[in-house]
Amino acid sequence: MPAQPVRLTFEGHNGAELAARLDLPDGPARAYALFAHCFTCSKDGAAGRRIAEALTREGIAVLRFDFTGLGGSGGDFSSTNFSSNVADLLKAAAFLREAHEAPKLLIGHSLGGAAMLAAAHEIPEAVAVATIAAPADAEHVLHNFHADLERIRSQGRAEVELAGRRFTIEKQFLDDIAEQNVHERVSHLHKALLVLHAPLDDTVGIDNATRIFVAAKHPKSFVSLDSADHLLNDPADAAYAAGVIAAWALRYIGKAAETASAPEPDETDGVRVSETGNGKFQVSVESGRHRLIADEPEAVGGLDSGPSPYDFLSAALGACTVMTLRMYAERKGLAVERISATVTHGKVHAADCLDCTEELRTREGRIDRFERRIAIEGDLDAETRARLLEIADRCPVHRTLEAGAAIVTREV
Repeated sequence: MPAQPVRLTFEGHNGAELAARLDLPDGPARAYALFAHCFTCSKDGAAGRRIAEALTREGIAVLRFDFTGLGGSGGDFSSTNFSSNVADLLKAAAFLREAHEAPKLLIGHSLGGAAMLAAAHEIPEAVAVATIAAPADAEHVLHNFHADLERIRSQGRAEVELAGRRFTIEKQFLDDIAEQNVHERVSHLHKALLVLHAPLDDTVGIDNATRIFVAAKHPKSFVSLDSADHLLNDPADAAYAAGVIAAWALRYIGKAAETASAPEPDETDGVRVSETGNGKFQVSVESGRHRLIADEPEAVGGLDSGPSPYDFLSAALGACTVMTLRMYAERKGLAVERISATVTHGKVHAADCLDCTEELRTREGRIDRFERRIAIEGDLDAETRARLLEIADRCPVHRTLEAGAAIVTREV
């Protein structure tokens, strides 16, 4: 199962804060992918969401973000253009490179596909590019507001309606589009290419897929999306495209992994915690093949992108409790169906902790107090339930917390 997406931000091409989501697999990421959404869309569209789900199931982490001025990102959309979208993509790739690992797979939807084709040559670590309903040239986007083109040229800017929303388009957008040559970039891509397009796409015609495919060198592949619409609004179409991309990408991601040098062995078999560079407190937690995110709540300056350290400590107590009770119930042959434990943590004045031990109540100042509420489902009598609560106090984490532990610190 894929892990929950991590919400984060990074700096865009003009210094604006761009909103992003990093979907991480449950376990070490075999590679990272970068996704670019369609014109005036957002990172949370159906296509991007489904693709992220499919790739994380295959162990590939996916970063998707909102371009400057769109979705949750800062900046002024009217001051952006195709070149600025490409620059935002390069910023996103640089962010992945610095915080995790450079993207090996690049995916773009519609104009995001054209932008990805233009940016790909500046992301040398990428080995494969997939486009969905992408135009063969950036100028194709002008069809979206052809009736307003003269007004934009004569007045310098104009408000246009796109997908039911109003956007301001400036003349610099038209000038920048006219200077782009996506076709030329495709011919010098030097990466594996997958072109996905629906023959009945009435927004970006299938002839665009033909032009991209013919311009590209091998290895290249084309997959028809049959009756899908341009935005892949049907969940079945989005899921199909996502599955195809995931299966196709593994061939090239796998080759990249085979040729890459083996990572240096870790000095310890313990839990490794490292800063991610996102926000003030966010850290990556690696335990064997498992990867988690820890953070602090927004109220204390964090991003609230993962459990806090005390949340993890509460989770350890709860998990140990449930496992201990399950082991005891199976050993004794008890009819226990399901066990759950809810753990809360707080700091209280020792003298006010009426349900604490005498030793704790006589301490000075504040103490940590964990409250554990255990639910045990099954046909059990009162005596057996009472015995299970006694057994809960024997869980190893419980005993560690009560007894305290020696912590030795060394610099490495």
